[in-house]
Amino acid sequence: SVNIVAFGNERDGFSEDNQQPSLIWSYLRRSALISQIDSSLSDSHVGNQVFTEYRACIFGNVRLVVHDCPVWDVFDSDWYTSCRLIGGADVIVIKYSVNDKTSFQELKDNYVPMVKKALNHCSVPVIISAIGVRKNGVPCTCPLCTSDRRSCVTTSEGVQLAKDLGATYLELHTLNDFYIQKYFGGVLEYFMIQSLNQKSCEKMKKKTKCHRVQPPQLEQPEKMPILKGEASHYNADLHNLLCCCQCADVAFYPEDLSSVVEAHKIILCSVSQLFMLLFGVKSPSSAHDTSTVQLAQSLFAVETADPFLSSHRGVPPCVPPVRVVVKDSVFCSCLPDILHFIYSGAVQWERLEEDIKKKLKDPDKTEHVLEKVKCILKTPGKLNTVKDCKTHQIKQLYNTSLRLFFNTPVLADVIFKIQGTTVPAHRAVLVARCEVMAAMFNGNYLEANSILVPVYGVSKDTFLSFLEYLYTDSCCPASILQAMSLLICAEMYQVMRLQHICELYIITQLQSMPSRELASTSLSIVSLLKKAKFHNSDCLSTWLLHFIATNYLIFSRKPEFQELSVEERNFVEMHRWPSNLYLKQLADYRNYIHSQKCHCTVM
Repeated sequence: SVNIVAFGNERDGFSEDNQQPSLIWSYLRRSALISQIDSSLSDSHVGNQVFTEYRACIFGNVRLVVHDCPVWDVFDSDWYTSCRLIGGADVIVIKYSVNDKTSFQELKDNYVPMVKKALNHCSVPVIISAIGVRKNGVPCTCPLCTSDRRSCVTTSEGVQLAKDLGATYLELHTLNDFYIQKYFGGVLEYFMIQSLNQKSCEKMKKKTKCHRVQPPQLEQPEKMPILKGEASHYNADLHNLLCCCQCADVAFYPEDLSSVVEAHKIILCSVSQLFMLLFGVKSPSSAHDTSTVQLAQSLFAVETADPFLSSHRGVPPCVPPVRVVVKDSVFCSCLPDILHFIYSGAVQWERLEEDIKKKLKDPDKTEHVLEKVKCILKTPGKLNTVKDCKTHQIKQLYNTSLRLFFNTPVLADVIFKIQGTTVPAHRAVLVARCEVMAAMFNGNYLEANSILVPVYGVSKDTFLSFLEYLYTDSCCPASILQAMSLLICAEMYQVMRLQHICELYIITQLQSMPSRELASTSLSIVSLLKKAKFHNSDCLSTWLLHFIATNYLIFSRKPEFQELSVEERNFVEMHRWPSNLYLKQLADYRNYIHSQKCHCTVM
């Protein structure tokens, strides 16, 4: 078959006969080589649709399909259709009237670049047909007169356009038999014959290629399931700790003791040197900035504990919260908002400003309270009171890391006994970050009333890595085996995000292993699979099964492969790569090459 696409309108805007047949329709009617024109479509050429489709036969039995698009707007309204038509064309015809300079200029400036883009360096022959007899006379030579702008398209302009497109240029003064059949038809039929010859050659090449025995094609292995990481809820956990008031060990009062706001020493000391001084974590002599000591003394007063209550310090629930009197009444009224700001990660400074402004409704008092907050949170020796502080700046004023108190006895109120050693910790952090420990320390369990808590079934190093995640929201396993041990611990205490982090670490490490290292490693992937299944790590177990199937030739030679269950073995055999079918085809191809006694360029 031959596909022809024609663009443009050969009628000028001043023509008296707008019903005259188009160039394409005239050729189809008059050519002796055309037969069996689809009459149901041929009558529609007078309509205003975007394009007209003609179907006919040429050279006897060759199917001819012609799309005639008289309106260039098809490129603006339906770019996909335009590209599809050009992409499937064997010959492209561009028509214009020599007496319509405006349409030609629009064609040259706007639509020829689009045609070039749609062709995309394809070797499709293009015929540019300039139609009509030029009607303009000699132009005026007056330099101030605008009539010297010729209203027709010159031959040189048409030739230049053809050069830009690499096209064949034709001038058809009228649509009579000579210009239609001999001139235009001869060029068009030449390009159609060239197209048919090219298609015939390509068909012969494909047929010849098909007769040659090809090696089997190895398909890509199945895509393994993708694990998505879970977003951090570190700040939300600490904020919920403030809201539920569990394990509170400090209580703030106004001077008249009319209300109370509870908090946690460990959280406050992790964000401010001032609170470290206030609760005895640091001594005033070790303070680098005397203004911090002065602010602590002027703003807060820590009451001495009751001697009767202090004699019961052996059991944590009997230890009363430290009573702190806030001397500044304005600051005390805003203390709940300030604590919410601190427990939320201390990154929403603008929100804190807005809340305090609404509460105090006094610019001076608002500025006074905000300056106090900045002084409390500032880094000693680096910054003094800062004006116009924003969220991205306040982050630099203090250290929010609980890492300072990880595995240290400072402010610790619980001690874990594991493998003959002890690990100090802080109930507030554990309760905030782990639901299992929250139930353990606040429920009717032995641990709720004990300082010393034994831990079983986990090594000390793994448990320390687990606690480090609770304190810092990050973990860095040293190996795949350590990551699996940490995953088991995370599943034991139901910390799902840590479990996902360990899964991602194991997958990333296995994916980065070269095939040679995977074949020689002593690491048992089947053992990892068994542990992942036993500890409800469904994502990891599914991924490991796919991993074994994808590397079938490596794992099928290992003794551990026999440890797979029947169900697991069936899954691996079904999804194995390369497949049994491919290996059989490869063996047959090798036998064929050997029987032909010729050299295989692939093998």
